[in-house]
Amino acid sequence: MPAQVTNVASDDALTAIYRIHHDEQSEVIAARLAERLEVTQPSISGMLRRLQRDQLIEIDSQKRITLTGQGFTRAEEMIRRHRLAECLLVDTLGLEWWRAYEEAHLLEHALSEITEPLVRAHLGDPQLSPFGYPIPGVSTTTTMSRQTLADLDAGEPATVERVFEEDEDLLRFFDDVGMRPGAIVQVERHQRPLGVVEVALAESVVTMGYPAARRVWIQPTPRAEERATRKRGATA
Repeated sequence: MPAQVTNVASDDALTAIYRIHHDEQSEVIAARLAERLEVTQPSISGMLRRLQRDQLIEIDSQKRITLTGQGFTRAEEMIRRHRLAECLLVDTLGLEWWRAYEEAHLLEHALSEITEPLVRAHLGDPQLSPFGYPIPGVSTTTTMSRQTLADLDAGEPATVERVFEEDEDLLRFFDDVGMRPGAIVQVERHQRPLGVVEVALAESVVTMGYPAARRVWIQPTPRAEERATRKRGATA
């Protein structure tokens, strides 16, 4: 049986570590990984021991988890296949955008070193996934924004770079309001006591909670970025 079919649980753990650390620039600890994978603490502890044994991860004295070179290579391979599957489903097969992550999770394990190049060629080597993430080994994008919609000052326009892809309910909301990569947004008002932000988007104003707004990464306009840089310098 192909390795990508027999190693599903390991691959899921490696790709979750990759997404948390590489895509979201957050530290990976066992509790956070268990929550992301929706497994129990004993289950994740056993998985981490196996990944350490296979020299795919390292765990430091602070219990922070990182990928080894071998682990990173394997995670990138699976992430690439997942995002290519998303492109195939949305761009070629016409699947609803908000369904693509879950369905691609099933397909990524079916792609091999034989079929993956065929899919890439058929799609024309897409640079980004439907959710705005670079496709490892295909995309020339080297950096991703760390600024989210929740960080944007009121009155400043920005472009949506990418959105969190793993929450189907949240994606349905984003789809309904047009919160997709490439959309132009502007924060109208922060209501921090209420925990919400009002966002102008496609000729309407959408009210979002801060947890949802932190799941939208943005590229500010040059003017807004210049002001943000000056503000960071003044508080340094």
